[in-house]
Amino acid sequence: MTHRTHPTHSTRRTHPTHSTSRTPRRHRATLALALTAAASVVLTACAAPAAAPVITPTETAPALDRPAAPEGELPAELVSELQQTLDDTMAEYDVPGGAVGVWIPGEGSWTAVAGLADVETDEPVTADMQWPIRSITKSYTVTLILQLVDEGVIGLDDTIDQYVDGITDGDEITLRQLADMSSGNSDYLTDAFIQDFFIDDPERLFTLDELNGYVVDQPAQFAPGTERVYTNANTNLLGKVVEVATGQDFAEALNERILEPLGQTGTRYLLDVSTWSEPHAVGYSPAEDGTGWEEQIKNFSVLGPAGSMVTTLDDARVWGEILAEGTLLDAATQAERQQGAPLDAGPPYDVYALGIGETDGWWGHNGEGLGYTAATFHDNETGATIAVFFNLSDYTPKAHPADQLFRRLAAVIGGER
Repeated sequence: MTHRTHPTHSTRRTHPTHSTSRTPRRHRATLALALTAAASVVLTACAAPAAAPVITPTETAPALDRPAAPEGELPAELVSELQQTLDDTMAEYDVPGGAVGVWIPGEGSWTAVAGLADVETDEPVTADMQWPIRSITKSYTVTLILQLVDEGVIGLDDTIDQYVDGITDGDEITLRQLADMSSGNSDYLTDAFIQDFFIDDPERLFTLDELNGYVVDQPAQFAPGTERVYTNANTNLLGKVVEVATGQDFAEALNERILEPLGQTGTRYLLDVSTWSEPHAVGYSPAEDGTGWEEQIKNFSVLGPAGSMVTTLDDARVWGEILAEGTLLDAATQAERQQGAPLDAGPPYDVYALGIGETDGWWGHNGEGLGYTAATFHDNETGATIAVFFNLSDYTPKAHPADQLFRRLAAVIGGER
């Protein structure tokens, strides 16, 4: 059942402020939620793959049974409480628009859209929209890595210098440490990247090699395995490992191994937003003057395999279940995947493991940056799944609105048992 509410939660309904001459402070802060700030100037040379053998791609993976949504609607009393929680959270964080789904086996489903996809045109959010999932992309990328581990093509304890040259401590940093954010590797929000992107050309389409090039020869943040600091660079290096190990472009490997077998027709790896024709919401952050919203930069290529994917509510439902239950992996690999620890710096998880996080017993991933926040989590014990998408990032004081709503919805359905 789909419900729509309109944005009666805010009096700050002014049009977004646009500026092309502004210093990059706002946008740099926005991207910093997706890219952890790193050291200063870096060589802009591309990170070339090391002399690792290129593996002949396997045959196209067979189609899998796509998990069906629970039949029927959730009880009216529960729906009312879920809807109120959505309305209250959007009001608290002044979110322009959003989409949410709750699926509970044996009880039913509830999906809702609320508010505005575009505050300038008053276009409402609709149920068929695609949403940027930002760092939820990491869970797809690491799943590809783990599939290759299951096939014996690569090993989690391989070092990154076997696949990418020039990474500081590359002969010590393992693929496992890149996946669980304990590598100590520099991130790529460097002075050189800021100059190239924010100042010189915000519309420039970056390749994966170019993104990885910004971390070549950069000082380590810490010795490998001694801390856990969340960065996009870790996952983008793993994206290159996928390319070297399969001999395919990242998008091709993703489509062949995950999206097509699962029937994820509303999900794709999107770098060039000029090709994004599907209905979607505009991304915003709060305006600096405290009134209304400011439209954010439309460039997904700066996120790469760490954050460039888009999806729909129903595809998020499917991925939430597949990810948490380990459907695409050997059971032993999934169990190893869920071994983790709290982050020293990064998003709000109780535990972060190999491209997956755990919060109050729910496994999944969240994402934020450049105008959007998202969260997709699944409870393996009950089979329930929650997905949340908002077109707002960088709320001040620091918060993650989609993750907050996920936690509140989880508490609501948990209280029903």
